[in-house]
Amino acid sequence: MTTHQTDQTAASGARAELDRERRMGTAGEATADREIQVVDLTDFETRRAEITEQLWQAATGTGFFQLSGHGLTPVETDAAFAAAEAYFALPAETKAGQALKKGLNAGWEYRSQVRPSTGTPDEKESYQLTRPHMDGLWPAEEQVPGFRATLLGFEARCHTVAHRVLSCFAERLGFERDFFARLHDPASPLHQSTLRLLHYYAVPEEARGRAGAGWRAGAHTDFDCLTLLFQRDGQDGLQVCPGQEAEGRVWTPVRASSALITCNIGDMLTRWSGDRLPSNFHRVAAPGPGDDQGPRYSIAYFAQADRDAVIASPDGRHAPITAEEYLRQRIAANFAG
Repeated sequence: MTTHQTDQTAASGARAELDRERRMGTAGEATADREIQVVDLTDFETRRAEITEQLWQAATGTGFFQLSGHGLTPVETDAAFAAAEAYFALPAETKAGQALKKGLNAGWEYRSQVRPSTGTPDEKESYQLTRPHMDGLWPAEEQVPGFRATLLGFEARCHTVAHRVLSCFAERLGFERDFFARLHDPASPLHQSTLRLLHYYAVPEEARGRAGAGWRAGAHTDFDCLTLLFQRDGQDGLQVCPGQEAEGRVWTPVRASSALITCNIGDMLTRWSGDRLPSNFHRVAAPGPGDDQGPRYSIAYFAQADRDAVIASPDGRHAPITAEEYLRQRIAANFAG
């Protein structure tokens, strides 16, 4: 296949994915019947085979699971959330000095991510940390003391957890144990993994108790290999829709827990696995009449392969594409200004 044919095939696949996403904009049906499996990573090396089997079953089922025994302490996660809240409390004109570097996934953005499923901006702001692209994007130390050190340390801990999980998937897919780790190198200038701080806005007084007040994050799949999501007790809203139920728009709430890391498979890993590991739709719904109407904070770590990594499924089902080009196509479709 020529380079031109490969590009055309990749672009066609991206269009198909966007068309699929656009069909997910309706409210659908909510159900609490599905269980989101919790996988305990305690004694990881001695229990590797058992943990790998549990991860595989969860990932090939809903594509979502939660981690306990992951090693991140409450002190570490609380510090990261405190840093996030302090940053988002800064004046907008201050944060604008760290505006998002488009195409590089670094910096601050405000209501600029438009989901094809809704056609409207998500009701949030976010700050992206992508190591090679952070020059000029850190707030001054006096503005948010310890912000840079706290987040770099937390991002490194997330990298370790993510690649424990990915090492299990690598072996089940027939790759070497460190296959994905080699392609997610934090020291490389081509590194693309991102730590994302998220602030979903409080529901305005005039919209409280009214259905259809807007999505905090419209239905979407993630672009990466694996997402780690940190949430706070009581700040619910995340809902998932496994692939076999996408046509019926059947959504399952995922209870927010400060102690657990919620994980999901991303599009990159789906492609790499020859579609054996599904990247399923999820969204963040606006709070209902009986829910907390205040702000919601979360932190996501996206394990995204380095720019020069070639994503090629073992069975040849998908045309090879670099991670850089793959992300470029997907990000361009989701940011509107």
